[in-house]
Amino acid sequence: MHEPSCGGSLHGEASPPSLDGILGLKGVMEITETEENAAARREAEAAVAAGFEAALSALVSARRNEGAALARLLETRLVEIARLTAAAEASPARAPEAIRARLAEQVKSIVGTGEKFDSDRLYQEAILLAAKADVREELDRLKAHVDQAHKLIAGGGSIGRRLDFLAQELNREANTLCAKSNDVELTNIGLELKTVVEQFREQVQNLE
Repeated sequence: MHEPSCGGSLHGEASPPSLDGILGLKGVMEITETEENAAARREAEAAVAAGFEAALSALVSARRNEGAALARLLETRLVEIARLTAAAEASPARAPEAIRARLAEQVKSIVGTGEKFDSDRLYQEAILLAAKADVREELDRLKAHVDQAHKLIAGGGSIGRRLDFLAQELNREANTLCAKSNDVELTNIGLELKTVVEQFREQVQNLE
């Protein structure tokens, strides 16, 4: 009795090896967790802390230098304001003789209008004109504000708001000086004073 014959090969053809297949074989790749080195961690943390301290120190130093430079600029402006205040105080227009001459001219102008003035009314007008011509109070306040600003800058700290307030007061006195002045020289001093005060105020905006 003959057994039927089987056609073809006893073994099928093997597939070519692939990367995924090789990597999937047990033992080809193993993932292990490395134990954390406590000393290395402490060293890394210390390096980060040291870097932060250095950056912070550099920032503080830069701000301190910037503040010192700004303080010098503000002091320069205050010296200029004081100089202009002294110039206004020494102006010939503030001499009693000059004030009397201007008052005489203004009273003459009032009388020349043809209106009838009694002696009391004329006296009151003269008093008002004299008060307007006197800028003593404005000059005193300018000097007081400058002195206060010098003290604030010397004391340091958070002085931005207080210096800004003084800048507003300085500007107010400079405006009043210009408004009261009826002399060209004194008016020019007042206008220059307003310019320097504005520069001072702008620089104060950079303070905390």
